[in-house]
Amino acid sequence: MTDKLNELTAAGVAVWLDDLSRVRLSSGGLDQLRREKHVAGVTTNPTIFAKALSDADEYNWQLRDLATRGIEVEESVRMLTTYDVRWACDVMRPSYDGSDGVDGRVSIEVDPRVAHDSDRTVAEAKALWWLVDRPNLYIKIPATEEGLSAITDTLAEGISVNVTLIFGLDRYSAVMEAFLTGLEKAKANGHDLSKIGSVASFFVSRVDAEVDKRLEKIGSEQAKSLRGKAAVANAQLAYERYTEVFSSDRWKALAAAGAHPQRPLWASTSTKNPDYRDTIYVEELIAPGTVNTMPESVIHAYADHGETRGDTITGAYDAARKVFADLESVGVDMDDVIVTLEREGVEKFEASWQELLDGVRKSLEAAAKGTGAPNKAAKGNAKAAEKAGGA
Repeated sequence: MTDKLNELTAAGVAVWLDDLSRVRLSSGGLDQLRREKHVAGVTTNPTIFAKALSDADEYNWQLRDLATRGIEVEESVRMLTTYDVRWACDVMRPSYDGSDGVDGRVSIEVDPRVAHDSDRTVAEAKALWWLVDRPNLYIKIPATEEGLSAITDTLAEGISVNVTLIFGLDRYSAVMEAFLTGLEKAKANGHDLSKIGSVASFFVSRVDAEVDKRLEKIGSEQAKSLRGKAAVANAQLAYERYTEVFSSDRWKALAAAGAHPQRPLWASTSTKNPDYRDTIYVEELIAPGTVNTMPESVIHAYADHGETRGDTITGAYDAARKVFADLESVGVDMDDVIVTLEREGVEKFEASWQELLDGVRKSLEAAAKGTGAPNKAAKGNAKAAEKAGGA
């Protein structure tokens, strides 16, 4: 049988898993995906952790110990999540070593409630960096306006960054600028640029979900014919900007000092509309130097029936611009779409974080009272957290 995921990897797309749990770690499931499905990295978010902690008894011993020690809820969440991420970093270490530090990365997100506070974001990033204490860690920082300076300042400390919640092209350009400035400062601070990594997580399916909703409301046949086109076009034009920035003299100077480029990472790649092909956001976004982070279901779907047709981005720029022009002509305001998605993205992760805190609080209370499996007290919170969306 053809190894479709290997073909995808050979085309320049790093396959990452958008999920993590202690069951996945203790069962060897993550390592199996690394060895058998070419998974070369892991992303997490508050929604993923909220579900993981509510579903598994394997957290019970740690919850009991934390309750016995009287550890506060927020610090308990950090200890629980960094434990899993540290373990995952160790599982993915062969990919990290085998790729000279490019892949094998595991991401953990700063508290999304501080997404609009640059100083607190940097402080949180530094704390997570030394708590996990692994070179193949990424700290996820939302690409809000306030997050841009936090991205620069975190990179300047020699800390690797996954910039998350990018929806629009202008914000993506600002993210790349923040990355370049951060590396220049890191170099001035004496850090080894070859040890600093970064990806820019450009969200995909959520764009179609929002645009399609507006197209349905407009209701014309022309509008309906544009459904399912905005997200891929948006990402394709983002890659065009990526190639421009990372062929500049400014970047070449950093590359000469050992820096790795900040790769575009396609996030939110599971289809929200069941009418769309389940691998569309993989097949239509194939180009060298990219990352596609997928739920396990999409990984298996691609392994089964994915189609690797070579580079599906580079030659599509004019067609992508036409999609944007057509959307404007029927009355879709893409600027408003992007503003809406960024606001909702932060709000969804804030809601998931609160669900995570509430679930751990209930579990700690149950553990302190000795009322049985403590994490079961948090199960009611998991469904609400799942609704908040993926990476």
